[in-house]
Amino acid sequence: MGDTATDREQRRARAFIGSFTTAGGHGVLAAEADPETGALTVTGACDAVADPSFLALAGSVLYAVSETDAGAVATFDATGPAPRPLGPPVPVDGSGPTHLALAAGHLLTANYASGSVTVLPLDEDGAVRPATTVLQHEGGGPVVDRQAGPHAHQVLPDPSGNWIVSVDLGTDSVRTYVLDPETGTLGLHGETALRPGSGPRHLAFHPAGGHAYVLNELRPTLTVCRWNAAGGALEPLGETAVVPEGTPGPAYPSEVVVAPDGRFLWAAVRGTDAIAVLALDGEGAVAELVATVPCGGSWPRDLSLDPSGRWLYAANERSGDVTWFALDPATGIPSPAGSLAAPAASCIVLG
Repeated sequence: MGDTATDREQRRARAFIGSFTTAGGHGVLAAEADPETGALTVTGACDAVADPSFLALAGSVLYAVSETDAGAVATFDATGPAPRPLGPPVPVDGSGPTHLALAAGHLLTANYASGSVTVLPLDEDGAVRPATTVLQHEGGGPVVDRQAGPHAHQVLPDPSGNWIVSVDLGTDSVRTYVLDPETGTLGLHGETALRPGSGPRHLAFHPAGGHAYVLNELRPTLTVCRWNAAGGALEPLGETAVVPEGTPGPAYPSEVVVAPDGRFLWAAVRGTDAIAVLALDGEGAVAELVATVPCGGSWPRDLSLDPSGRWLYAANERSGDVTWFALDPATGIPSPAGSLAAPAASCIVLG
């Protein structure tokens, strides 16, 4: 028997697009993603929170940063056609949060402007409670206009779930923390220095868990690292360019994602408005730039894979759209498949 319309409907993924409301964005857009074509269809929007620039989805609950000077996180019911706020935003006690992630019953935010990481406990129903830890970073880097102080840009758990890592653009380093799930206390375990002036922005782990890839914003490179989950140690192995040699104009990488099978890695690059395709060796210890393709818009701020790994989505902030691409399973090369208007788009998550 063939698939019924109900079967196809049940396989549709949910998609949520964050945006900058101060730049004309609609807040959080909700959409359905067709698993056969990758196409997005908007079902609703919610603009109740200012500048929900980064999102995290956990079952029926959607979390968003409010990337404002005051800094907050918001919680939404993700089950309906439009996101529905679940209570008022909760302060993160830091400024300009740009990233958030869930770990051990807590929500963590990376606060770019204040250069700190915040831990907020979650109730059993997913509601966010007041912060239990705000860990302030210290230091700076040689790029004076961007690295006068710390700028935490990302925070996430490692694949083992035993460690928290935070990428700091301002200090050219990645910090490793231990999170106490009982008290919500975050303690510094170690700090790994990267090339001065590289401006690390985001990190992604290889699915096997033994390597990590740090995407640098101030130099268009990817730092390949060995990750020792037993000791919580990150060891840089080398750098790979994410733009071809001789590429004109500025290039500011933004996001990195790794294929579920660990064979390919994709990086968004603003300025050149491209998606870099890198092939990974069998262990994930070597990354080689094999192609770059246009992102289909301007200033790609985020990339995301659909749950099947067949479709790659790019949130293009300045052109105000989300584009999607079919991924060649043999080469990893993305092929344009469609686009959706989304003013000031900054993030897309699917689940």
